[in-house]
Amino acid sequence: MPDLPELFPGFATETVNHEGLRFHTRIGGSGPPLLCMHGYPETHACWHRIAPRLAEANTVVAMDMRGYGQSSAPPGDASHVQYSKRTMANDAIAVMRALGHDKFSVMGHDRGARVAYRMALDHPATVDKLVILDILPTIEVWDAMRADSAIKSYHWLFLAQPEPLPETLIAANPDNYIEHTLASWTRDKTLDALSPDALEHYRLFFRDRARIHAICEDYRAGATFDRKVDAQDRDAGHKITAPTLVLWGTDYVGAGTSDPLGVWRRWCTNVEGRPITSGHFLMEENPDDTLAAIVPFLAG
Repeated sequence: MPDLPELFPGFATETVNHEGLRFHTRIGGSGPPLLCMHGYPETHACWHRIAPRLAEANTVVAMDMRGYGQSSAPPGDASHVQYSKRTMANDAIAVMRALGHDKFSVMGHDRGARVAYRMALDHPATVDKLVILDILPTIEVWDAMRADSAIKSYHWLFLAQPEPLPETLIAANPDNYIEHTLASWTRDKTLDALSPDALEHYRLFFRDRARIHAICEDYRAGATFDRKVDAQDRDAGHKITAPTLVLWGTDYVGAGTSDPLGVWRRWCTNVEGRPITSGHFLMEENPDDTLAAIVPFLAG
């Protein structure tokens, strides 16, 4: 594996084994544990601009989820449970327990936020506080899908197509695909706000066919298993009980939903939140305002 730029100086590197899979983590700081889970199409590297500040008061664990970055990328299965958010939440709990943390706060962005809220629903005794960055619940997105949102979020439908169609098309030019995706979701529609070193991380792992397949399986799970269990929880009136902070980008979720916090109030018993001037990548595009919201929430 090529050497990658060091984005977390002073952080330790730990590989945790769970059910035959390897999970890559970077760990730094001291204090109450905080698990950070990235989204698509990124890796744990997305936290590099805010992790040092968070590590001043927390033990920060930034992990690559299954199928992403330097963690294992097993093949999918017919039911897509292998990449369901329930399975990925169980991975994360196992990683944290192996590191000595039975209860912890969890922060997720994009797909990682879907894993985080699934964890809070399935394992409420495990989650101390929950931070959700720039998403709405999976079932809410599907239920609200219309022509304009389907065009904007075309990847939800494209990546969920049967294997091997999306894998083949992406693998033909993975650098072009990931760069287009990342740029299109920033506030200024360029890559300028993202670190060149972080982009090197993202590009490298997107060139691996096994990880392209894993990403597609992540979205196939979102269209099937994840949507089903979200609907079951909503219909049963189950709610997230952990104190929750929801932040969203003014030029991403905030551009398509008039009241993201109102949506999350239907899912949480104790939630607060606000917009951040940003595209989709809050912690990379506007780390100062993102930290200004997260730090007091975790400390409060």
